[in-house]
Amino acid sequence: MTSSGLAGLAGRTGAVTRSVSAENPTGAKSAGGMATEGTGARAASLLGRGWKISPSIEIPAGETATLAELTGPGTIRHLWCTTAPHRAWRGTLLRMYWEDEAEPAVEVPLGDFFCNGWNAFSQVSSEPVAANPNGGFNAYWPMPFRSAARITLENLSAETVTLYYQIDYELAPHEEDETQRAWFHAQWRRSHPVPYGEVHTLLDGVRGAGHYVGTYLAWGVNSPGWWGEGELKFYLDGDAEFPTICGTGTEDYFGGAWNFDVPGQGYTAYTTPYLGLNQILRPDGLYASQQRFGMYRWHIPDPIRFLEDLRVTVQSLGIGPGHGNGLPHRYRPTSDDIASTALFYLDAPSSPGSRPPAPGLLDLEVD
Repeated sequence: MTSSGLAGLAGRTGAVTRSVSAENPTGAKSAGGMATEGTGARAASLLGRGWKISPSIEIPAGETATLAELTGPGTIRHLWCTTAPHRAWRGTLLRMYWEDEAEPAVEVPLGDFFCNGWNAFSQVSSEPVAANPNGGFNAYWPMPFRSAARITLENLSAETVTLYYQIDYELAPHEEDETQRAWFHAQWRRSHPVPYGEVHTLLDGVRGAGHYVGTYLAWGVNSPGWWGEGELKFYLDGDAEFPTICGTGTEDYFGGAWNFDVPGQGYTAYTTPYLGLNQILRPDGLYASQQRFGMYRWHIPDPIRFLEDLRVTVQSLGIGPGHGNGLPHRYRPTSDDIASTALFYLDAPSSPGSRPPAPGLLDLEVD
């Protein structure tokens, strides 16, 4: 995995590029723009076939749409999508299946996969994920597959979702040693709230060899004061009570410092190639009463590698008054609302022992 999309760009390969969209749902060669009916048919009625007849699909409430069924070997290079309404970002589940496995390797709410977990747009300008005005979602994680890949979107909401999408991929044999192959995985979990004095678990029960490549947290604050003292901990290859990798605080892990607080500005958003506090939702003094944050870190130059197993946690920990400890403050557990998306590559196309139960609409609800 390179850290630059320009590396090797001038080199030629034997790969061929294909793309799946509502205008070419099979990705077949010479099959784009052939639709005679679709969501754009009325608007294009004076133009005819080939003129934006099928730019999107509609997914009725409670139904699942298959976005792509691909035959390999190949590698997905880019996903783009947008929806109407934006409420669909937390009301739909994106799933990806590799090699005809029954269980998905990826199962994440659509918005959280693109670092927009609060049904409100936030700009993201990073290397593998870009979210652009107003809800244009892009992902560039390389997703290799040997024989088959399937991508679906389930609409759990009570209204029809309109989805525009494009999935760009290459068809070519993989040159690397087959024993070193790794498949892309992503899991979503939510603690709503974190039980007092406990931790939020991002991953648990992952077995096999692989490397952890990214974290997105949608963090809702339920207590006054600073909320981000919690440490990110990575338990690798048999770690039990104590982890091999232990961070020093939540804002530190995401590349910030000192509470993300620039004097005179307060919480200050930033978005960089590998880490960011991309979203700050401040209370409005009425119905949006809680502070909410979105933050990401991509372990691309610094993947966390494991050989046998992996568990990842974060503490819900804040700052309170000292209460006689000789300091003006103390660390105190909080019970915040934490939703996490954990991304990793694994030497297996599915990970049944680690995948949490599929969330329902009430599990996903922004409240």
